[in-house]
Amino acid sequence: MRLVFIHQNTPGQFGPLVQHLAATGGHDITMIGTRRDRRIPGVRTVAYSLHRDPSPDTHPYLVRAERAVLYGQAAARVLVALRDRGHRPDLIVAHSGWGEALFVKDVVPRVPLLLYSEFFYHARGADVGFESAQPLGLDVAARTRLRNTHLLHALMACDHAVTATLWQKSLHPALLQPKVSVIHEGVDTAHMAPDPAASVTLDGGVTLRAGEEIVTYVARNLEPYRGFHILMRALPDLLAARPQARVVIVGGDDVSYGGPPPGAPDRTWRAHMLAEVGPERLPPERVIFTGRLPYQTYRRLLQVSAVHVYLTYPFVLSWSMLEAMSCGALVVASDTAPVTEVIEDGVNGLLTSFHDPAALARRVAEALTERDALAPLRAAARRTVVERFERADCLRRQGALLERVAGGTA
Repeated sequence: MRLVFIHQNTPGQFGPLVQHLAATGGHDITMIGTRRDRRIPGVRTVAYSLHRDPSPDTHPYLVRAERAVLYGQAAARVLVALRDRGHRPDLIVAHSGWGEALFVKDVVPRVPLLLYSEFFYHARGADVGFESAQPLGLDVAARTRLRNTHLLHALMACDHAVTATLWQKSLHPALLQPKVSVIHEGVDTAHMAPDPAASVTLDGGVTLRAGEEIVTYVARNLEPYRGFHILMRALPDLLAARPQARVVIVGGDDVSYGGPPPGAPDRTWRAHMLAEVGPERLPPERVIFTGRLPYQTYRRLLQVSAVHVYLTYPFVLSWSMLEAMSCGALVVASDTAPVTEVIEDGVNGLLTSFHDPAALARRVAEALTERDALAPLRAAARRTVVERFERADCLRRQGALLERVAGGTA
């Protein structure tokens, strides 16, 4: 097939699928996005940039919508250039999150469009207001409703859509859910596998080995959406309860979701939480911040992990949780959606309230104390990923969906 993939952060979630299709051959593949430095052998990459930022006079509710239009225009211009050179795809696959899918059907109306519809926002019942004890005001609700503007347009225009979990699908409007399939990107379980002899040496010369009391936490960025503040508040109790434990915290200091600390727009969440908890209560030889890690270092870290902490607002599920399970780590996770779609408490992991740092500390200490007795949970965690999220199976299902959408039978 002649395929076009559109993703702002190329290749994003499409990476495993694009690499697989390029390796199997028989496809002409073009990737469109903002990144010029992420290339896949055998895949044509076309980068674009926005011609301007949203106007400072735009109504605050509509800033995201205007930015989405700008992304949609930029992607459309690339498609127009390809079309005018005679490039007619059999299928276009686009992520809807930034607006790039907005005008695809206006450029090539007869080309099927498969949408990766990752998240549909709600003012109640999902991420918005998750930690707020007060009812949300009209301003927040209105902003959230209009945040879906470009997502709705893309969903209405597409031929079919796909998302990663049943819960993420359930957030979509009921009328549109029949055109949304659920297929995860998958985990390479052969690569992300347990290794009882694993070790990893971090910057600074610290070497960690499987069998030690290593607690891991991973997020793209250290921020509340992934429960970083809850983890930090739990650490003093955990360190006191388990004197041999060391905690390794992986993630950058930007903000992926939400915003900066209140009243401190130039401060990182790491600095904010260190100041709140007190750096003297978190000795650096026991609480290790690594920043972002190369993938193979990250993999080895998960392989030495005795307990992996995964906390999240009700939001998209991180690959890191599934990869930790695949590596045989015992995951202590928040009892939030979509985590509870994967982890059953006491069966393939341990669940705890997102909002209770003391309970988190107790649960992690329990997992370390009862490590041998809880070994069946580690085995069950890996089995869950192998049976439900094995990349080869996910790629097979994704490939079949591409064929159906391209053929008009989805």
